[in-house]
Amino acid sequence: MQKQATIAAEAAYTGVGLHSGRQVHMVLKPAPEDTGLVFVRTDLPERPKIHASAANVTSTMRATTVEEHGAKVFTIEHLMSALHAAHIDNCFIEMDAEEPPVADGAALAFFELLERTGCREQAAERREIVIDRVYRIDDEQHERFVMALPYDGFRVSFTSLNPHRLIGVQYEDFVLTPEVYKQEIAPARTIAYEQEIKQLQAMGMGLGGSLDTVIVYNDEGWLNPLHFSDELVRHKILDVVGDMRLAGSLRGHIIAVASGHALNTQLARQIAAALG
Repeated sequence: MQKQATIAAEAAYTGVGLHSGRQVHMVLKPAPEDTGLVFVRTDLPERPKIHASAANVTSTMRATTVEEHGAKVFTIEHLMSALHAAHIDNCFIEMDAEEPPVADGAALAFFELLERTGCREQAAERREIVIDRVYRIDDEQHERFVMALPYDGFRVSFTSLNPHRLIGVQYEDFVLTPEVYKQEIAPARTIAYEQEIKQLQAMGMGLGGSLDTVIVYNDEGWLNPLHFSDELVRHKILDVVGDMRLAGSLRGHIIAVASGHALNTQLARQIAAALG
């Protein structure tokens, strides 16, 4: 049996939040066995803790939000993705704002931070969530879905459907190991359509985004260079890895068609209720 792991030492990262645009100082700290991944709001009285679990999801509008005892954190999916891929079971994530830094707009900066910090094996056995049957969530129109099937490992297959001529249908399928994740998934950034940006900002979203952290396209083409020709679907897989960590450390095959945070977190909640 595999053992639980935490990070070997503290690690810090400072930047701005993707949606809030607010400066945030984040410190990752080792945590005892069976703690899980826990956010700590150091800017609030009594430093409330928010457990990163599917049961605590309260919003999935353009990002994943978890809330506990009136305190919340949002846009946690990129950091959660890196922690999932690095096999970190227990970690305190202290933040002096409500949103982690946007970093590189993907998860590579976080994954490399975890690599530099290293992990420490703990005595307790890892409580892996082993998918033992088919779990599935569809949208109301039955046009989008995400499902989990038994698989000896962690695999994600995603089909992205976008009507824009630059993107169209994209598909990728990866068996997720730390090495594959770092090379093929972690560098994939958030993507935005230029005409939507002003609308998002008017809603108080995307205030911390820039061409350094977000891929932007319009009807003429891309405003900044791509890391991958199919970067959108790879970022969708990155999000799935982060959202599914809300159910726990998974062993199974996730198959998705055009899913987003809402469907992903519903599936995580379904799995956690059955197996957590």
